[in-house]
Amino acid sequence: MDDQEERMASGRFARYRFYLRHRPVILAMLSVAGVLFFLAVTGLSRVYHAQRQALGDRWFARGMSDLKAKQYETAIMDFRSALLYSRDDPSYQLNLAEALIGMKRSGEASAYLLNLWEREPENGLVNLELARIAAQQGQTEQAVRYYHDAVYSAWPGEQEPKRRDARFELVELLLGSGRRAEAQAEMIALAENAGSDPAEQAELGDLFLRTGDAEHALAAFRVTLRTEKNNVAALAGAGQAAFELGRYPLAQRYLQSAVAGDLEDTQSAERLKMTETVLRMDPFQRQISATERNRAVLEAFATAGQRLKACPVRPAPGSGPSSADEWASLSSSVTNAGLRANPDLVESAMDVVFRIERETSLTCGEPTGPDQALLLISRLHEGN
Repeated sequence: MDDQEERMASGRFARYRFYLRHRPVILAMLSVAGVLFFLAVTGLSRVYHAQRQALGDRWFARGMSDLKAKQYETAIMDFRSALLYSRDDPSYQLNLAEALIGMKRSGEASAYLLNLWEREPENGLVNLELARIAAQQGQTEQAVRYYHDAVYSAWPGEQEPKRRDARFELVELLLGSGRRAEAQAEMIALAENAGSDPAEQAELGDLFLRTGDAEHALAAFRVTLRTEKNNVAALAGAGQAAFELGRYPLAQRYLQSAVAGDLEDTQSAERLKMTETVLRMDPFQRQISATERNRAVLEAFATAGQRLKACPVRPAPGSGPSSADEWASLSSSVTNAGLRANPDLVESAMDVVFRIERETSLTCGEPTGPDQALLLISRLHEGN
């Protein structure tokens, strides 16, 4: 080996020894550089995602404002812009679906809602919106199922009133489908969880009347009237409920107040007129004088006689004396003098009156005026 080669070998060995001596430092420097690079990239990524989130939130806020103002078309564009920055955000998708529903674009809304439902089938609001769409499309069974899921879903505290809305809408759907028994069951559950808010109780009362549950309807209207004594709608509802229950003195009080508060309420006015006719013609009221009782019997007996003339009833073969024969046989006795002399005649005369009104209602249909009042009185005292 010559001198030049020795010098080259010596130089390489020196560099190698330098590398070995400073290797830890170099590795440490490279590690620091790597960490700094990673932090820089992570920071830039976070800034990028934060900017995207901020832009998404900004479009979402605009969409919520437009949705609240029922500017549905603009809200749709806002929410879609928001989804460009956060494609999988469930809040963005849900509110976009609500805006689409507002534009009657239920098919597009369903696509978003079903996607959300698959991810979170216990989401109350998603089930509620799916129920509304199904109801609009006439898919009653599917709507009922979604409404039930909405009612029994977990709702955040601030959205708890939505659970009540779902049950109210379910009752409306069931009533519209002629499923009154199911609607009554839902109403009972709804009433058990209802608060004392007057408006809510009045709404409950209206629905109870529609389901044929006058007892619960009256109770609900009375809750409203405890704090809103002059609520005309609640007074009318309470009057109707009391009327349907045959509690005519109570119905009279409520209906008088309702008519006084709203002179255009013709239904309450007609109901009040019939209530007063019932009270005038019912001889079995408590605390009624003998004179008033006899007068009521005479009026009822004469009214039933006129009803027979307008609607003759043919008795079935072998059924015994007809109601017309019984009326005729009593007509000479049912007088003021006869009733004073024989108080037991009241029962006999009214039995004939009630029989006439029931038979003629089957033959000629539901009566009106005093005959309707007598039919109501017969139902009130039926079995007594």
